[in-house]
Amino acid sequence: MFPGSDALIHKIKSAVAALSSQPTGLGVAVSGGADSAMLAVAAAQYAAGQGLALHLFHVHHGLQATADEWLHRVHDLAHQLAVPCHSMRVTVSETAGYGIEAAARDARYKALHDMARVAGVRHILLGHHLHDQAETVLLRLLRGAGPVGLAAMSPHVERDGIEYVRPWLDVDRAQIVDAANSYAAQTGWQYVTDPTNAQDRYTRAAVRERLAPTLDARWPGWRDRLARHARQSAQAAQVLDEVACADLMSLDFAAADQSFSLASWRLLSEARQALVLRYWLGQQRLAMPTDARLHNLMRQMRQLHALGFDRAMRVGHGPVDIVCQKGRVFVAGRHANDDLNAPCTGPSH
Repeated sequence: MFPGSDALIHKIKSAVAALSSQPTGLGVAVSGGADSAMLAVAAAQYAAGQGLALHLFHVHHGLQATADEWLHRVHDLAHQLAVPCHSMRVTVSETAGYGIEAAARDARYKALHDMARVAGVRHILLGHHLHDQAETVLLRLLRGAGPVGLAAMSPHVERDGIEYVRPWLDVDRAQIVDAANSYAAQTGWQYVTDPTNAQDRYTRAAVRERLAPTLDARWPGWRDRLARHARQSAQAAQVLDEVACADLMSLDFAAADQSFSLASWRLLSEARQALVLRYWLGQQRLAMPTDARLHNLMRQMRQLHALGFDRAMRVGHGPVDIVCQKGRVFVAGRHANDDLNAPCTGPSH
């Protein structure tokens, strides 16, 4: 035990108790930094008390000169905690087209998924805390996100069959660092520091290094307020999802091909037309369109009949197309051999 550990362990206990199904084992994603390392320490104490198997997972990105040292440090921590540690090396492409940070995140989730399957666990704890949540809200505000985006990080989320749990989203990082320093003094194990956290060429580091100090000086409680905003946005997003789901079901929705009636869609208000389209795309795990692309899609869907009954619609959306054919709107593969000469037969509104 170490100072502050009881409160940190209790957060884990509450987060696990809130899960829809109780796990028989847990994984912890551990980079070697203070946050994830202390999560592993607290989780080890919690798991031992509950009779749960615990596994540490480390992803070696190879992006830092000290990456090998981090891997060894995590394995040393696992040995100290007497729990198994799994590590995987990944290759992060800087030419993926959507930024090194996003590419590293995707590679990390894939590696965690693969290690969890090997270890036989379905729940992985992540060490995100109050500072991470506030930074995420701020970044998404700056990028123009809506209610769904402003909900930021969820306390638990399912991804490819693995449920990721963030028990410390309302914990101040200072509390975690104090615990890490106390643990180091007691055991000699020292956490690592990622130099990219202070390199403001990375977007999140720029917020942390440039904006956060100014906000701390002028609005000391800004992180708590942004975290509260995230919780309220999550509630609003849930309500909007319920409305969108009900609207989609009212559009003569066909689950077999995820299609809906163009004529019924046209009866909705413009705001609900946009809402149901975003929900429909999200349910098919497709990327959200920009406002400009969404408005272009809606314009084409409204104008189909003004262009003549011999016209159909095919609008590119990432790797797929959004197609209107015979009065039905659906997603098709980019190279699908659909008969696009068939008329789109819904009435014009």
